[in-house]
This record gives sequence, C-alpha cells and structure tokens, in this order.
Amino acid sequence: MSTIQTVCVYCGSGPGTNPRFTEGAKAFGRALAENNIRLVYGGGSLGLMGAVATSVLDHGGTVTGIIPDFLRLRENALTRVQEMIVTPDMHERKRLMFERSDAFVALPGGVGTLEELVEQMTWKQLGRHAKPVLLANIDNFWEPLFSLLSHMRQTEFIRAGLSIDILKADRVEEILPKLKAAAAQVAESEKQLAPEMARKL
Repeated sequence: MSTIQTVCVYCGSGPGTNPRFTEGAKAFGRALAENNIRLVYGGGSLGLMGAVATSVLDHGGTVTGIIPDFLRLRENALTRVQEMIVTPDMHERKRLMFERSDAFVALPGGVGTLEELVEQMTWKQLGRHAKPVLLANIDNFWEPLFSLLSHMRQTEFIRAGLSIDILKADRVEEILPKLKAAAAQVAESEKQLAPEMARKL
C-alpha cells in the first residue's frame, strides 16, 4: 500500500482572472502543511506557484522547488523554500519532479501547466506509473479539458484498455482525501518509473 508524503503541484506562474484561483492555491498549501505533506513544485514565487508555496511555508510546511536555470529570474525563484534544485533544462526538471512526488495535482494554469499534466496522464495511461493524478477543478476551470477527454473517448482515440485514470476535485477539501484513497490502492513498486525509462521519455 502506498502513502502520500509528497505532492507535486502544477499551476500557473500568473494569478489568472478569478480570485478564487489564488484562494484555492493558498487553501491547498495550508492543507499540505497541516497534513505534513511536502510540496514539490516549479520553484517560482509568482502567480499561483508562489501562492501555494508561500502558504505551505507560512503554515509551517516544507517545500522543494525545482526550476531550470533559465527561469530563475523570469519566475523569480522563491528563496524561502527549504530545498531549491536548479536544473539545466526542462526535461531534467520534470524528471526530478516525478521522482520526488507521490501524487500530482493540477491547479489552474496555462500551457506549461497543461503540458506537465498531460505528460503524467500519458505516462500513466501507458502503464509507466500508477501515482494518483488529480485535477483541482476550482470554479470549473478544468471542465473544457474533461469535455475534450470525453470527446476523445466518443471518437475512440481513447480506446478501451487505454482509459485515462484521472481524479477530479471540485473543492480544495476533497483533494487530499481523494489522493490518499487512490494511493492506498497502489503498491509502492507500481509508483516507480524506471530511471532508464525516465531518460527515454
């Protein structure tokens, strides 16, 4: 049985137009800290990235930031974190974020957030790992993606046997319980992506 000790959060480096996005990021950061779960995230101090990480720290939690060297200034790397890892490129960043996390949560974000999320969904669909992946559907932000996935199923580009096992939480309070319940059904060995496979993907 697997447990949740670290959660990787993908989210925007901007705040978006809806104040509830930032409120949700802060609430989730607090929940992580109060449950002694380490945050793994992209290392920036701006937007929702900064909001979730700062909230974890403000409530006594621990944070690992992983940021490529070329983004340290652009995304204003958060210096308060207990651990900051600077990588040479995006690929190394994503590999380390995967290896250091027991589950993945996508808060609202843009193209970068979507790209990181879809990569984990793809790896899971192909049987490369069994870690929980959850969309934090704050104010229905991710509904267009759920509609697209439904369309892909209807048109059989997501075929039987290649289902997308993705969790959905409409409220922040639901996120950790859903992650823990999903992780409890996964053996530790199933969570791992072989290092040689990680280098190839």
